[in-house]
Amino acid sequence: MSSLLKEEMQKRLFRPDGHRLDEFIELVYSTQGRYFLCVAVTKTQEVEISLVKYIRSEVEDSYEKLQTWLLKDLVLLDGRESDTDNSFFDMHFEKVYTLEAMSCASKYAFARCLVQLSGKVQKKDLKIANFDITYIKPTSISSNRGDCMFLMQICFYAFNLVCLSLCPVP
Repeated sequence: MSSLLKEEMQKRLFRPDGHRLDEFIELVYSTQGRYFLCVAVTKTQEVEISLVKYIRSEVEDSYEKLQTWLLKDLVLLDGRESDTDNSFFDMHFEKVYTLEAMSCASKYAFARCLVQLSGKVQKKDLKIANFDITYIKPTSISSNRGDCMFLMQICFYAFNLVCLSLCPVP
């Protein structure tokens, strides 16, 4: 579902401007509709963060950018409490914007995307606070998912062998 939604937003909202949508998360923003926080790379290789509203109509659904910020203007991305499972975060520009993602996992996906694009496009580190850094910056284990899956399969196989060896023989 999210890949279809991403493609739809890319086609209707970002592609006409020549932008590439990298990441989006749904926000708990209002009871009056669906809102998304989108990260897109522009033609000029700037990174934009946009607050987007989904507009449902009988004729054709559409999306509207309500506000756009540049990643280079983001002073701090604050996860608020790294030791609890919460989906709130603050984006510090000239003004602080407090937002709530639909889940803690989507908040971290958004942060990972911004950290990665800041290093890749802007060639500088993004200042982040109150995030568990092991879930933000790639490590040797998380950067190669194939190896990780292989290791998990081996562990599962070994666990099954231990369980079978503990079963009494009839």
